[in-house]
Amino acid sequence: MALFQKKLVRASETRSFHIEQSQPAGWRTVAIANDRVSHERRRTEWHRVERDLERFAREIEELRRQGWRDA
Repeated sequence: MALFQKKLVRASETRSFHIEQSQPAGWRTVAIANDRVSHERRRTEWHRVERDLERFAREIEELRRQGWRDA
């Protein structure tokens, strides 16, 4: 189940960010650039997921400033 999901595009480039529940316990945070995983972590502590979400939000804002748009 996805808790957070965002995809941005610019020309033929794509960036996507996902946070999902992972079994048996915890969460998986993933950033993908042009179909290649650039960041993947498995978390068991919620505060670490929150930090990843904050980092994703900052990165998404910066990409938007550079002309990327939501897909």
